[in-house]
This record gives sequence, structure tokens and C-alpha cells, in this order.
Amino acid sequence: MTRIFLIMLLALLSSGAFAMGSRPLETLVDIQGVRDNQLVGYGLVVGLDGTGDRNQVEFTGRSVGNMLEQFGIQLDGNGRVKTKNVAAVMITARMGVSTGVGQTIDVVVSSLGDAESLRGGTLLMTPLVGADGMTYALAQGPVVVAGLSANGSNGSSVTVNTPTGGSIPSGAIVEREVSVNQAALQQPLVMHLRRPSFAMATQVARKINETFGADTARPLNDSRIEVSAPSEASQRTGYIALLSQISIDSVAQPARIIFNSRTGTVVISQNVMVREAAVSHGNLSVRITETQNVSQPNEFGQGDTVTTTDSIVEVSQPDGTLNIVGSSTSLSEVVDALNGLGASPDDLMTILHSLQAVGAIDAELIVI
Repeated sequence: MTRIFLIMLLALLSSGAFAMGSRPLETLVDIQGVRDNQLVGYGLVVGLDGTGDRNQVEFTGRSVGNMLEQFGIQLDGNGRVKTKNVAAVMITARMGVSTGVGQTIDVVVSSLGDAESLRGGTLLMTPLVGADGMTYALAQGPVVVAGLSANGSNGSSVTVNTPTGGSIPSGAIVEREVSVNQAALQQPLVMHLRRPSFAMATQVARKINETFGADTARPLNDSRIEVSAPSEASQRTGYIALLSQISIDSVAQPARIIFNSRTGTVVISQNVMVREAAVSHGNLSVRITETQNVSQPNEFGQGDTVTTTDSIVEVSQPDGTLNIVGSSTSLSEVVDALNGLGASPDDLMTILHSLQAVGAIDAELIVI
């Protein structure tokens, strides 16, 4: 059986590069049961240059006190330590189902208290646990921080990126492997489409049946495809390797326009079609100007010098013009037509939503 798998794999690889408009199956689906596992832990970052948690963060001081007691150092009072060189952090990581004991994984470090920056700090050994409460990895090492912050004596500050978060490449060593459900090996192989589509599910099942024989694959819905596979572990691995190399022809994707209301980002897919419509676009501008005036009494007056503020409020609105957006099926033509209106990304969201409301645009609007 293994030899047959190798012969079929060589046949697939020798057939040449994937055809134009086609993609390997492994880029379209996820195998049920083959997934990453989330790990989380609580730890301390030390060695900070006075940018750690302040005294009002009680759990940081208590954590330092508990750690020192484990090393035989007894503290007076309630065991709390006042230090600005330590920050309490949360550690997150993703561990693959096939990751073995002794391998390393990357970890992400995020401040839990009010630390100003984690730059220059070192994470102390932190257990990383899974959803079942078991420890699967131990994290430790220097934190790599991409952001920075600087504070002035008068309260001014400059911050670049996020200095309260960082990462440790290969910062955790796996101590326990994820148990594999042996019963799942006896069941048919189930694949999940990353982008649910009835057309794509049917296309994938048809291509698998053409390669491995009729009734090998069965589409269950728009995202699940059931495939008959060997139950023996080594044969099942080779079988999945063969499946991942099958070339799948692309199918037409639904037209979508995605808005990000927080950043003002607008993404338009290639197959968006706009019908001819008229759009009136104009912005209301409000400008407030404040002038500081000093009123000072004469030499023999009994009054006081006071400061007054004069405010001038100006409201202007450009004349609205009616612009014609012509029919178009090209992404570049759609963008050029909308840019011709002089619309900002925020205005663009409103314009596209209005065009869809009047039936001038055929696309799904998604706000994230």
C-alpha cells in the first residue's frame, strides 16, 4: 500500500506545475483533528529600567514575594515587594498537534499591569497550560519589543507601536505532547474548507474522485468534505500527503466589499460590478478659532489684569455636485470612479453602502 502511495505521489508531482487559476488542495482546506492548541501562562518580566509596574499593582508585588519565598528568602510584613523593574505579564503560544517533547515554540508576551515598557526585560520560567489545565511547555528568555516610548519631565510623551507587548522566538520548550485520539483514525477523513462554498466543496470532491476513484469523497455541506482514508497511521499520513498535492481549479468567488470601521480600510474584491448611478458628495466643515486677549487697567485704576478669549466659529459646506458613476466590471475602474469623487475612506463606506441600497452595486458589504 505504501508503494502505491509513492507511485501516485510521483505521478502527481511529475505532471508539472499547477495550471493557471488552480491551487493545491492543502491551501484550501484544514484536516479535522490536525490543528494548533492554545497555551497560556502568567509570569514575571524582570530587568526593566524603571518601566515596570507601579506600586498600586498589588499582584505584581505579591508574585515577586511568592517567588522569592520559593528560593528560601523570607520577607517581612505582608510579603509584597516594591519595585519598578518587574512587570506582570500574560504569555500566549500556539502548539501544533505534532509538536514533540523538546521542541521549541514561539511565545507572545503582553503586560498585565501598568508597566510603561517591556524593553530590555527577561521573562522568568513560566509554565504554559492548555484548556485541560495541564502544563505543556515552559517559557523563558529575553523579550523582543518592537515599540518604544519616551517621557518628558513636563508630562509630554512619545510612543511608537506598542512597547508593552513583545515576543520570544523559540522561547518555550515543549514538555508534554498533545494526546492523539486513536478512535478518530478509524473514522473517515474530514476536510473543512477555509472559505465555505458549495461550488468549491463540489469541485474538491469531484477532483478527489477523479484521482482516487468514485465515491472516495462526499461533500456534506458548503464547508465539510468526507473522504475515505486508511485507518493505519503511516498509510493515513501518506494518503493525506497525496490529497494535499491535488490541483483544484478555482471557482468564482462572491463579490465582497470589506470595511474596517476602526482604521478606515476599504477592500474591494476583483469581481465587484457597479451599474450607472448618480452620486452627490459634499463635506460639512466646521472651524473654530480662539484668540487670547489681555485686558490691563490704566496706571491709577484699581482693576486687575485679566485674560479673555475670543472664539470665532465658521461653518462652510462646498456646493454639492452630482457625479455620474458609470457602469463598470473592472476593479480599477470602480476605484478610479470613486476616487474621482474626492471621497475619503470613511466617506467611501457611505457611498458604497448607498449604491448597494439603490441596487447599483452587486456585492456583499462586510463591516469588521
